[in-house]
Amino acid sequence: MSLPFLSDSQAVFLAPMAGITDAPMRELVSSFGATAVVSEMVSSEALIRNSQKTYRRLQNGQNNIIHIIQLMGSNPQHMAESALINEQIGADIIDINMGCPARKIVSNNSGAALMKDEKLAVEIAEAVVKATKLPVTVKMRLGWDEKNLIYVNLAKKFEEVGVQMLTIHCRTRNQMYSGKADWTVINALKDTIKIPYLCNGDIKSVEDADIAIKQSMADGVMIGRGSLGRPWFLKQVMEFLKYHEIQTKTPTIEDQYKIIMRHFQSTLDFYGKYHGLRVFRKHFCWYSSGLSGSSNFRETINNAEDIDVIKECVSKFYENNSLVK
Repeated sequence: MSLPFLSDSQAVFLAPMAGITDAPMRELVSSFGATAVVSEMVSSEALIRNSQKTYRRLQNGQNNIIHIIQLMGSNPQHMAESALINEQIGADIIDINMGCPARKIVSNNSGAALMKDEKLAVEIAEAVVKATKLPVTVKMRLGWDEKNLIYVNLAKKFEEVGVQMLTIHCRTRNQMYSGKADWTVINALKDTIKIPYLCNGDIKSVEDADIAIKQSMADGVMIGRGSLGRPWFLKQVMEFLKYHEIQTKTPTIEDQYKIIMRHFQSTLDFYGKYHGLRVFRKHFCWYSSGLSGSSNFRETINNAEDIDVIKECVSKFYENNSLVK
């Protein structure tokens, strides 16, 4: 399988986010429109151990455009085995996580820790490419810190071993999510590698996406936090990049209510009521951000346990905001 979604226009991907881009979230974003959506980060070690929790992260909604599984680990053989498992259960693309900055991930020599071990990073990429017939992509950072910006050299080596696309989060690991992502720095890749690459980090508006592509010279963008509470946002970005205008208007308050309830119900169906509620509380916060009375709404939701009470609270909150508008 090649990467045909990069042939017509700039790509717009939903970034993998732990505890966020589960099957209900991916299906919802896909229903509005996106080039592709990526699973939550999946541990290769847990997958090999047949962890049911891990397998649940691999489930795919019916509307997903492309089924991309992101794997995390530090053992080349185990990463290769995990890639083969995902090929067998229907993945379309395998993405390797070399960018997660979380302490518990890097402490296991995974994620962004691979920005400190160039040799191991390339060994992992090569092992995964050799293990599967699927396209393999890599998501990484600029380097471990400002003194060790290795992304150009790594990009060349990844291309040599058969990686078909890169996504660069335009920060180092030490920056975590602080400061501003430097989109300009990765434009050096355009004359260095032939494989496509995406720009990631701080893309929160359609204008951000346009500027990011122009500054980075990337083939598209990957959007994470900018999509929270706005599952329609990626579609708007796609339209802006292609037509220089937004054709999909931001949903009305009434339609936003329908969207949040649809998302909430699909999450309850997926996880069950008890766990689904706990998973979804953060989404209530993101959806309600900027609306009238959101602070009191979030406090009520975060303390409520009865699903019917919560649904009534959501209904009244959006009804009140509809009157305000």
